[in-house]
Amino acid sequence: MALDRLAGKSILITRPLHQAGNLAARIKGLGGEPWLFPVLEISDSENKQPLLDMIARLDDFDLAVFVSPNAVERVMPLVHAERRWPEHVRVATVGKGSARALEHHGIPAVIVPEDGSDSEALLRVPQLQIMQGKRIIIFRGNGGRKLLGDTLRDRGASVDYVECYRRHRPEVDPLPLLKYWHDNGIQAVVISSSEGLDNLFDMIGKTGQQLLRATAVFTAHDRIECKARELGIRKIYRTPLGDEGTVQGLLEYFEKIQSH
Repeated sequence: MALDRLAGKSILITRPLHQAGNLAARIKGLGGEPWLFPVLEISDSENKQPLLDMIARLDDFDLAVFVSPNAVERVMPLVHAERRWPEHVRVATVGKGSARALEHHGIPAVIVPEDGSDSEALLRVPQLQIMQGKRIIIFRGNGGRKLLGDTLRDRGASVDYVECYRRHRPEVDPLPLLKYWHDNGIQAVVISSSEGLDNLFDMIGKTGQQLLRATAVFTAHDRIECKARELGIRKIYRTPLGDEGTVQGLLEYFEKIQSH
């Protein structure tokens, strides 16, 4: 693979800083310039006691669901510090990144969708269809969507949520980014969550919103694509899942426009 396939391309990465490094390195390795502008910050919950109480009660459940790698990384070290994972408690998650994180923490045979990385995809897996009488714990951040829990309850399960981290909109000065962007410095924007897209839209103000609407936006998710269209973003490109999928989408886009 040529090492300069993204030469001259500045790409805005909006992920939390601790999740942006691998993608930034891949873009840099292909000659591109990653511009890191996190639109979400992840921190510990203010009160960990409900999470610790739930970890102590893990034996009461049949299934534990982790909604993100952040949930895995906030929960599993606490589990390891207190106890062994109960063998009868199966584990599910929405995406392959979370599944890899769970395997890293010694949880094999994770239930994970093959055809997506969101609640809708997880709800389609065969193991989650017949849930009558099952007891489920969902580890997630503050707030979050209710679709997963509501649907599992509709299928007959009892569901508990526990908050294991908090998401915040960072306090960041957008002016350096906007100046660079205005001077034709940003050719692509990578978005990985609907909440992050909302935050970006608020953080960059009206001037930035005009720039965003005229810049190619890359995402792997249906919901983000729909949200982008609602916000008036015109150039939306779907990529395969994961960092490699994002890089593949960027390469295909830039090679296509260069060939015209």
